[in-house]
Amino acid sequence: MYADRVLSGMRPTGRMHIGHYHGALKNWVKLQEEYECLYFAADWHALTTHFDASETISASVWEMIVDWLAAGINPSRATIFIQSRVPEHAELALLLGMITPVGWLERVPTYKDQQQKLVDRDLSNFGFLGYPVMMSADILIYRANMVPVGEDQVSHVEVTRELARRFNHIYGREPGFEENAKAAIRKLGSKKARRYGELRTAFQEQGDAAALDAAHALLNETQNLSLGDRERLFGYLEGARRVILPEPQPLLTETPKVPGLDGQKMSKSYGNAILMREEPAEVTRKIRTMQTDPARMRRSDKGDPERCPVWPLHRIYSNADTCDWVVKGCTTAGIGCLDCKQPVIDAIIAEQEPIRERAQRYLDDPQLVRNIVADGCEQARKLAEETMRDVRGAMGLDYS
Repeated sequence: MYADRVLSGMRPTGRMHIGHYHGALKNWVKLQEEYECLYFAADWHALTTHFDASETISASVWEMIVDWLAAGINPSRATIFIQSRVPEHAELALLLGMITPVGWLERVPTYKDQQQKLVDRDLSNFGFLGYPVMMSADILIYRANMVPVGEDQVSHVEVTRELARRFNHIYGREPGFEENAKAAIRKLGSKKARRYGELRTAFQEQGDAAALDAAHALLNETQNLSLGDRERLFGYLEGARRVILPEPQPLLTETPKVPGLDGQKMSKSYGNAILMREEPAEVTRKIRTMQTDPARMRRSDKGDPERCPVWPLHRIYSNADTCDWVVKGCTTAGIGCLDCKQPVIDAIIAEQEPIRERAQRYLDDPQLVRNIVADGCEQARKLAEETMRDVRGAMGLDYS
């Protein structure tokens, strides 16, 4: 509803691997050229599952952000910050928690899933149960209207949408709302006011979603509206309440599944990861020792790429001709497994060379990273403070 703003974050786990790069960071780099982007290190979220290992979080944050910068995140194009340095996240999470039904939290797919998978962690805490509320606060505090996610994460954004809808329903009531909205319409000018009325009628009477989108665009391009009037006009399109916290939309992105060295999901905790800034010799060693199709016990045995953990890496790193060469060579025993692995090795090393070069200036001068994050935290906090003024006012907590 507001200017196109993208919000995304990561839990700090230290140095990033190529799964992070292809699964998220490459997309972040692309998005920063198209939208206003905010990217944050979710250090409070790390406490929901690792509260007893908090001493490692700070170092992990700085290592992770160096990798973001090395991947191409540009601090002049995107705001990079740390969640806990913007305390308004916690304030909004607390206030949203007051209106969040416990049943909503218990039905989040990852709640029971992670309890079953992370059996070595103590997850019987309020922080883990309330994780979706904090996540929603992270998004809503910046009134971000787009959240890049894969297909399997859409349900997380839906929780945020439900909470925004519930908050607006409870606190968007305003004495004299309709009169205030009509006064705001007049400020649009006669031409835009007439167009706004037509689009509102088309949506409310016919359910025309395209008309709603067009009305949002009309309001976003109107410069002379105060934030309060803008909220009223967004709300007036759909009913009789102000939109204080706009509902974000999932921005579906392709997230290639990058296998680990053993064919499982790539994870440092599994010991099967290739880091984003591996030394070339280490990349070579790791790929050359990867398992391959178990049917190829000898060089003369024919294989099947679909049964080989190296094949998904070819799909990411190799062009069509190389993939055809792999399929033909593997299924006819025309090439050996080491022959098959070499194009992947060469491609990963070539990809990582500029990443290592970009990282070096930040490794040589860590204060550069501190300064970038300090500026990002300041920018993020200004946006967060603006939202919280409106939230407190709507809830009657401004005491003015």
